Parts: sequence; C-alpha cells; structure tokens
Amino acid sequence: MATTADIKNGLCINHNNDIYQVVEFLHVKPGKGPAFVRTKIKSVRTGKTLEHTFPSGHTIDVVRIETHNFQFLYKEGTTHHFMNSDTYEQISVEEEQINAPQYLKEGQECIVQIKTDDDSILTVELPQYVVLKVTYSEPGFKGNSTSGNVTKPAQLETGADVRVPLFIETDETIKIDTRTGDYIERVKD
Repeated sequence: MATTADIKNGLCINHNNDIYQVVEFLHVKPGKGPAFVRTKIKSVRTGKTLEHTFPSGHTIDVVRIETHNFQFLYKEGTTHHFMNSDTYEQISVEEEQINAPQYLKEGQECIVQIKTDDDSILTVELPQYVVLKVTYSEPGFKGNSTSGNVTKPAQLETGADVRVPLFIETDETIKIDTRTGDYIERVKD
C-alpha cells in the first residue's frame, strides 16, 4: 500500500469505488494542525473532476494502468472491435467506454487504457482531432445570413452530424475536434 507521500501527477488510485487519476496535488503543512494533501483528481471512466483532501500519511490504493495503441476494425451493434497494433490481439469494447464513438472510422488509431490487475478495459480515447469526409451537406448560399458566423448541418462518413460553415460542400474533407464535436478546418487532399 502506498501513502499520500507517494502522490504525484498522473498517478491512478482507487477512490470511492472508481478509478481516479491525480491531475494536481499540493502538500500543505499549516502552522497549526496536521499536514494534509490537497488533490484534484479526474475519474478515468467518466472524466468528472473533483477536489479531495487526504490527511498526511493516509494510505491510498494505487492502480496500475497501461495504455496501448489499438486500431478500430468494425462495429457490431453497440460493440466495437479493436486490434492491438503491436501484438495483433483483438478486443471487444462497449460503446459507453469510448469517448467519441460517433467519429470512429475503420482503420482509426485509438489509445486504450487497460487496468493491469485484471486486464479490464477502462476507456478508449480517439485522437483529439479526426479527419473525416462530408457525405451530405445542404448547399450554402452567400448572402443569406446576417452575420459571418453561420453554420449548417452536415453528415460525415461515420454517420455523425456536425455543424459546418456555409462554404463546406459534400465530398470535402474536414477536421473535427472529438472532445467538443466542433468543426476545426477544411483539409486539402
């Protein structure tokens, strides 16, 4: 067992029946009273961040997590199938464990977090930006807006719907932020 003296950024711990990663920490030794460790921790499964204070010397349950590159193969219902890029081992992951499943396309590289004690899959993270082709978009006409910040709906090759500027046409390739689902820029072929 580890103690609060072992806390560092990036450390994963069991806390309140969930796995959290330490984002920030500060050892505090007040002039009066016992020392403590103030932390900001983020849930590995949900991404929710919270602040928690541990008394100095408190035991913590450290969880060992490994990250591996996996390639998305195909989707079957709500189950997604991935292959390890190094060992060619295949895994199946449920949709709720993926941070942005609507932007997954065959052959896409993702990062999979695996808990080493029992080899359970915690999360699958897409890259921050993905490049996808627009399969359908209404034509946009110059002059039919009152401000320069107007968007229209577009459907991507993965089936996801996003808002794009009026100048984006069908069959163009665009960059999307997977964290927010926002259009970033047009990509030249």
